[in-house]
Amino acid sequence: MKKIIPFKKDIIFKTNIAEVTSISLEHTLQIEEDSLITGEFIISGEYKISDTSTNTEVFHFNLPFDIHMDEHYDLSECKVDIYDFYYEIVNDKVLLVNIEVSVNHLKEKPLLEEVKREVTDILEDTKEELVKEEEQEVVEEPVREEKKEIVEEVKEEKDEKEEEKKEVKVEEKQILKRSDDKKIEEVREKSIPVSSTSSSVTEKITSIFPDTMTTSDTYATYKVYIVRESDTIEMVLQKYGVTKEVLEQYNDLTEVKIGDKLIIPEYYVKN
Repeated sequence: MKKIIPFKKDIIFKTNIAEVTSISLEHTLQIEEDSLITGEFIISGEYKISDTSTNTEVFHFNLPFDIHMDEHYDLSECKVDIYDFYYEIVNDKVLLVNIEVSVNHLKEKPLLEEVKREVTDILEDTKEELVKEEEQEVVEEPVREEKKEIVEEVKEEKDEKEEEKKEVKVEEKQILKRSDDKKIEEVREKSIPVSSTSSSVTEKITSIFPDTMTTSDTYATYKVYIVRESDTIEMVLQKYGVTKEVLEQYNDLTEVKIGDKLIIPEYYVKN
C-alpha cells in the first residue's frame, strides 16, 4: 500500500525574485518510533533579481517536516521518498513550493486482540450461565432423600457440559478465525485518511515533471535548467555530465526553444 502526503510552504526571499533559473530538492526524511516521519526538505538553486539582470543569485532553504501516521499502520518495512515537486513565484518576494511525499510498503495492523477479547467475553458469559443452572437445579429439589440421586444426575449433566465446553472451545477457534478474517477484510476495505499538519496541495501551476514521466520513477535529486539564448543541447549535456539518451527520457528534444525547462536528473532509480 502507498500513501501520498502533501506539503506546502511559502519561502520568503530577502531580495526580489524575477525568475528562477534552476532549482533542486533533497530530503533527510526517515521513520522513527511512535509512527513518526521526520526530517527536512533541502531546496536550493539560482534566481534573477530582475528580468533584465544577467547575473544570478544563489538560494538555499531547509524546511522541517514532521508527521505522525495513524497507529493502525505498520511502518516497519516502509520507504519514504519524494513523489512530486513543483513551485510558483507568488510575488516578488515569495516562492511557493509544493511537495508530495510517498510512503511505500505501508501495511495495516491486524485486529486480533480485539477479536480475542470478544471471544473471551462470550466464553465467560457461557460459564456463568452453566454454573447458575447447576446451582439452581440443586437448590430447588425439596426432598432430602432424593438428594443423592439428584447429585448423581447433576454429575452426569456436568460431564455432558464439560463435553459441551470442549465443543465450545473448538467452535471458539472457528469463530475467532472467521471473525478475524472478516474484520481484517473490513479494515482493508476502509480508507483511513492520514492526519497532516500541512495544508493540502492546491492546483498545480508550474510542474517540473512532464506527462511522459511515469510514477514508477523515484527521484532523490534533480535540477531544472531554463534554456537561454545561444544554448545548445551539447552545452547542457557537458555542463551537467549526462548523456543525450538519458536527457531524452525526461525531455522532448525535437525542438528546444529559449525559455524551455529541461529536467536534469543527477541520479534516478526505476522500480
